[in-house]
Amino acid sequence: MHNLIEFFKSYLHWFVFLILESASMVMLFRFNDYQASIWLTSANDFTAAVNKKYSDIMAYVNLGKINEDLTMRNIMLQRQVNELRDALRYMGADSAFIDEKQHTLLGDYDIIPATVTSNSITKANNYIVIDKGEADGVRSEMGVVGGGGIVGIVYLTNRHYSLIMPVLNKKSSISCRIRGHNFFGYLSWEGGSPLVAYLNDVPRYARFKVGDYVETSGYSSVFPPGLFVGKILAIGNSRDGMSYRVKVNLATEFANLRNVCVISNRNKAEVDTLRVHAAEAETNRN
Repeated sequence: MHNLIEFFKSYLHWFVFLILESASMVMLFRFNDYQASIWLTSANDFTAAVNKKYSDIMAYVNLGKINEDLTMRNIMLQRQVNELRDALRYMGADSAFIDEKQHTLLGDYDIIPATVTSNSITKANNYIVIDKGEADGVRSEMGVVGGGGIVGIVYLTNRHYSLIMPVLNKKSSISCRIRGHNFFGYLSWEGGSPLVAYLNDVPRYARFKVGDYVETSGYSSVFPPGLFVGKILAIGNSRDGMSYRVKVNLATEFANLRNVCVISNRNKAEVDTLRVHAAEAETNRN
């Protein structure tokens, strides 16, 4: 107690100074409108600056969710554009076609958003890791797409992560078609640039041109038809001259890939079962 009293005695002049200073500030701002307005303006500026910084931080935190939502919306829009294009083409022949398409639009597919955690583009056989796995409903041989176009196919899964075989893998082969013509081939990557792949086995009687778009064909249970793949850069011949070899500028920017979606076909098991039965029947027939 004695030490506390000595402390106050030693610094009494400072305590008196602070009390008087506080009283003068209160009187200054309370009875002087000009000084009060200056203080309030400064305080508001400081508060606004703090709020702006807080808003910027929260916007950055929420950016991942926004990108995820935009990716899913872009996939839906790609499918809608494709379905509406078909509807406009056939509506003159069948007035019920549009209503039918509205009911079937992505009706057989579930979309699972995911984030890329690991990626490579410089190897001969690149792979991508995403943060969704079996616990989230992801299974092998499901399609993976990004906001720009297709990404690849699920290769392996564990409980919380999945390994994707992207288009930028020499083992990858995805059925694609030329938009508006329905001529299809198989998309493959031959190494080198991550921006270019080749559509092989396009029939010689096909009529198309540089600048046409390439999209998924829907001839498998992995991808629905009409998902954007890329744009034709050049048209060449296959080695045997029996088909076209089409150079495609890929729509997906694999070097900047972050948000993707896994596409799950609810009817895939049923379709695969039919294919197995067909193969068994063909074997027994031979």
